[in-house]
Amino acid sequence: MDLKEAVKKIHWLGHDAIRIDGSTVVLIDPFQISVTKPADLIMVSHDHYDHNSPEDVAKIQKKDSVIVTDAASAKKLKGEIKVVAPGATLSVKGVEIEVGPAYNTNKDFHPKAAGMLSFVFKLDGVRYYHAGDTDFIPEMKQLDVDIAFLPVSGTYVMTADEAVQAAKAINPKIAIPMHYGAIVGSEDDARKFKNALEGQIEVVILQKET
Repeated sequence: MDLKEAVKKIHWLGHDAIRIDGSTVVLIDPFQISVTKPADLIMVSHDHYDHNSPEDVAKIQKKDSVIVTDAASAKKLKGEIKVVAPGATLSVKGVEIEVGPAYNTNKDFHPKAAGMLSFVFKLDGVRYYHAGDTDFIPEMKQLDVDIAFLPVSGTYVMTADEAVQAAKAINPKIAIPMHYGAIVGSEDDARKFKNALEGQIEVVILQKET
């Protein structure tokens, strides 16, 4: 798929919530969402309330939706759930998923030992990376992805400047900033991220869907 066409199918629902309307509808980390289009595959990166929100999952869950998440998050969710940890690979509804880590290196909100998740997934020929709540971690240097969703707010995750370094290490064809505008961070962080990568990596700032 042409990546410009792929971007048209990506919807930012605020914070870390991303929906991709591919041949399989994928939604990651729904939180305080007002757009409730049903999802085939729901991925939840970790058990913090702004990522693992059972009431938001219920808004977009169908009878045959599959949830992919970690053990801590699974305890709060209902339906068909596949419990995974970093290093897992699986295929769900035609989507190939590689589960990676997400953790802090210079703060303690997301310790590596907690086993919080990031996701690389292939949908309609495009490889996406949803970083979850993370700092710039060494594992990012091994990634091979087309589109990367990266947190930029600082405080609980990497700052815009740190996200620039992460983007350069990952070197996706397109980077999309997230984790701002809800709890911490603002569009200024997203713009700072984009401006710093001008001429190096294409950055698309999505408008929140309401």
